[in-house]
Amino acid sequence: MRNLFVLLIMCMTGFAGYAQDLQEIKLNAPDRTRGSAMMKVFSDRMSVREFDSKELSLQDLSDLLWAANGINREDGRRTAPTASNRQEIDVYAIRPDGAYLYDAATHSLKPVAKGDYRNLVAMAQEFAATAPLCLVIVIDLEKQGNQLMGAVDAGIVCQNINLFCAAVGLATVPRATMDQAELRKVLKLSDANLPMMNNPVGYKK
Repeated sequence: MRNLFVLLIMCMTGFAGYAQDLQEIKLNAPDRTRGSAMMKVFSDRMSVREFDSKELSLQDLSDLLWAANGINREDGRRTAPTASNRQEIDVYAIRPDGAYLYDAATHSLKPVAKGDYRNLVAMAQEFAATAPLCLVIVIDLEKQGNQLMGAVDAGIVCQNINLFCAAVGLATVPRATMDQAELRKVLKLSDANLPMMNNPVGYKK
């Protein structure tokens, strides 16, 4: 019985420390002046499936996440609109060192789980696992009960990512393929959280 108790304590301690080795990533203030003219961005937007392995710079990472779903007004509203301003979209950053949740209020990445989970995003499409960053877009159905509207809002965030990448010369491709069941476990999602889309992102090869 004593050995069983010790084993339980060890397991609980291990789970509690699952993301403790990861540190919160404080992002730079977004550079709101960069990028191409809007019509050129539309002209340059394309799906790219080859990525350089180089890690994104902190500024590129900061600007990318802010463009995806950051706060752009003092009242807390976002770069991506949502139906009735429900703000039901969460963006997770899957990096080689771990999984993080983008916190728009603090403009930072909060650690969720240590380890490389890009293969769960890639599944059979191995090119996605070669990107230094995979952004996973998740709907919170407790905030937005209408799944169709949640899907529309997720698509808007995805398009923000695509257009930002086109504007600054990054490579990305919008995808729906991913191992939802395993990602739910890694990201500690509830039944109300639905992974909807993802974007591998990196520098062009």
